[in-house]
Amino acid sequence: MTTFEMLTREYPYLMGFIKVGLLATFGELLAVRIARGKWALPVGLWMKAIIWGLLGMSFALMFPVFGGGVAAASTAGLLPQGDKLLTALLISTLMNICFAPVMMGFHRITDTFIDLAEGRMSQLGQVRLRDVVGHIDWYGFVSFVVLRTIPLFWIPAHTVTFLLPAEYRVLFSALLSVALGAILSMAKRSKPKAKPAQK
Repeated sequence: MTTFEMLTREYPYLMGFIKVGLLATFGELLAVRIARGKWALPVGLWMKAIIWGLLGMSFALMFPVFGGGVAAASTAGLLPQGDKLLTALLISTLMNICFAPVMMGFHRITDTFIDLAEGRMSQLGQVRLRDVVGHIDWYGFVSFVVLRTIPLFWIPAHTVTFLLPAEYRVLFSALLSVALGAILSMAKRSKPKAKPAQK
């Protein structure tokens, strides 16, 4: 067993925080590089890195939850039993339908909080949830992020994730999060912003 595998088994939450926090934050930087044509620090980068780390901890929990759930449902005759590929596809499909939209929506909300606070911790308390929700392009989120990227990218990509040994799944997901940062950034730029809700 490698040191990486040992640490992942012994400290799954900490390793999930580190792997996703670091790699997905690089994805944030890459998205800015793609959008602007040059490297620059996004607003509130360190706060967004913490959010990514917390999401990494959630991956460390949700991956075995959905993996074990599919195994239990298959044994009970609620899902078809098959080879590793079918099992990986079922886990990926259920996780991306049940967990991914909630996680992505939460992430969009936290990013918007940080953006409206201009990356300042002292300003976060002054940002209202009503303003955050009104600022988000929910049509673009549902039509592009949920209805396109989940079936066309995330379900196939996470099928590969669940074919890997358990110790490498969060790491591979972190690498996919680099792509996620770029995709969400391009989605924000390509869709008009929703008008703030009337007070």
